Amino acid sequence: MKYLVTGGVGFIGGNFINYLLSEHPEDRIVCLDKLTYAANPATISSAFSDARFSFVRGDIADKNCVDGLFSREKFDVVVNFAAESHVDRSILSPDVFLTSNIIGTHVLLEACLKYGVGRFHQISTDEVYGDLPLDCTDIKFTENSPLRPSSPYSASKASADLLVMAYHRTYGLPVTISRSSNNYGAYQHPEKLVPLAITRALEGKSIPVYGDGKNVRDWLHVYDHCRAIDLIMRGGHVGGIYNVGGGCEMENIDVVRLILKELGRSEKLITCVPDRKGHDKKYALDCGKIFSDLGWKAEVKFSEGIKNTVRWYIENAAWLQSFPRLRTDK
Repeated sequence: MKYLVTGGVGFIGGNFINYLLSEHPEDRIVCLDKLTYAANPATISSAFSDARFSFVRGDIADKNCVDGLFSREKFDVVVNFAAESHVDRSILSPDVFLTSNIIGTHVLLEACLKYGVGRFHQISTDEVYGDLPLDCTDIKFTENSPLRPSSPYSASKASADLLVMAYHRTYGLPVTISRSSNNYGAYQHPEKLVPLAITRALEGKSIPVYGDGKNVRDWLHVYDHCRAIDLIMRGGHVGGIYNVGGGCEMENIDVVRLILKELGRSEKLITCVPDRKGHDKKYALDCGKIFSDLGWKAEVKFSEGIKNTVRWYIENAAWLQSFPRLRTDK
C-alpha cells in the first residue's frame, strides 16, 4: 500500500513512520509536513535513506499543494497526524489551530474523495470529550460519550472529527478515527510535560507544574499508539471511532516526581505556577472497543516506559538542541 502520512516529522507521526518502515517492508510512504517549530527531521533520519520513503514540504491547508500531491501519487491510505496540538498556544493564538486542524482536515477529506483514497484515518485526542471530576473513579469516556471540548485546541480537534464522520455519512468516504490519551516516548517536543521535566531536571532548573499538580492524565507510550493506529487502519470498522489509552492514570505532579526519582534529582525543583485557563481536571478512557474488535491493549508499562524515555533524552541531547525550552503540562 502507498501511505500519505501528514505531520510525519512531528512526535507521533515520526514514530509512526519509523514503525511502518520497520514492520511493513512492502509499504511505501510519502510524508507531507509543513516543518513548523515542533518538527525535527532528525526524528525520521533513517527514513530519508529508505527507497520506500519520500518527503514533501507543504501545508495540509494549501489546496493546490494537496491536490497536486494526490494527483501525482495515488494514495491508498491517508493518516492525518498534522495538527497544532499545544493547548497553551491555542489559548494565545486560536486562529492558527482553526486553520490547521479544521481547514486542513477539510482539504484532505476533499482530496481523498476526489482521488478515491481507500482509507482516511484521523488522529484525534481524548481532550475532545472534555474532562471528568477528580473524585470520579468509576466513569471513563467511551466512543459514544458527548464531545465537550474545553480549549480552542480540543474544540478544533472535535470539529475535525465531526467533519470526518460527516464525509463518511454523506459521501461514503471510508474513514476511521482514533482518540488517544497523553503520549510519551522518544522524539517528543520539549514543551510537553515529560520531556520538559526531564530536560529541566538534567539542567538543574525548576520544573513548572500548573496549579497544585493534581490534574490527572492517562499515559500511553507512543509505540503502543503506533501499534493501535496500524491495527485500526488494517482491520478497524469503516466509520469506526476507537479510544486508545494506556490504562495509566496519574496526577501530573506524580509523573514529575517519578522522573526526578529516576534522575536522582530533588523534588525541590518542582515549582507550582498559576493554573492554565479552562484546565481540564481528569481524562480517563474506556478502551474496551479496540480490545474486543482488534485485540489491542497497551503493552508498555509506564514504570518501564518512563525509564526508557529518560534514558533516551539523556543519550540524545543533540536532538534537543534545536528546540526552545517552553512550559506546559497538557
